[in-house]
Amino acid sequence: MHSHSNYSRRRVLLHWLSAGIILWALVSGFYIAYNPVSAATEHWVGSLNVSLTTVFIPLFVWRSWLFICASKTCGTVLSLTKRLALAVHTLIYLSIGVVLVTGVLMMKSAISVFGLVRIPRPLDDPSLIQLANTVHTQSCVVLSTLIALHLCAVLWHELSGRRVVRRMSFAKRAGATLERAQR
Repeated sequence: MHSHSNYSRRRVLLHWLSAGIILWALVSGFYIAYNPVSAATEHWVGSLNVSLTTVFIPLFVWRSWLFICASKTCGTVLSLTKRLALAVHTLIYLSIGVVLVTGVLMMKSAISVFGLVRIPRPLDDPSLIQLANTVHTQSCVVLSTLIALHLCAVLWHELSGRRVVRRMSFAKRAGATLERAQR
C-alpha cells in the first residue's frame, strides 16, 4: 500500500485526530441513543458531536486526499494481504464519508459549530431528513464494525511481531529519517 514503512508526521497526526473524534462520536452517539440520559446530557453530547464532526470534515477531506495520493504512488504489485488491507481501509474511508454527509443532511435545524458559526440546514423535507437519519445510523454501525475489524487486525499484526503501531506513531525507529533522506 505504501512504498515506505513509516507514515509522515502529518498523516500520523491526522490519523490520531480522526481516531479520537470518530471514536468519541460513535461511542457517545450510540450511548445517548440506547441509554437513558438526561435531556441536558443528550443536548450537550449532541451539540459537541455536531461541532466536532463539522470541524472534522475538512480534516477528513485532507486525510482522504493524502490516502488517495499515497495509494496511487505505490507503484508496486500488491500481495493479496496488502490488497485486502487497502480494500478495508478504503471501505473505512467511504463509511466515514457517508457518516459525515448523512450527519449533515439529517440536521433538523441549523448546524451550530461551537456557538461560533451557524450553517443552515441543507434539507427541508422531513422525509429526506428521516432517510438521512436512517442511513446515518446504519452507516455508523458499518463504520463501527470496520473499526473493530481494523483494531483486531492491528492487534493480530502486533502479536505476530509486525510492529504496525510503531508505523503510526510519532516515535519513529532509529535510522528511518536517514533512510528517507537517502531515497
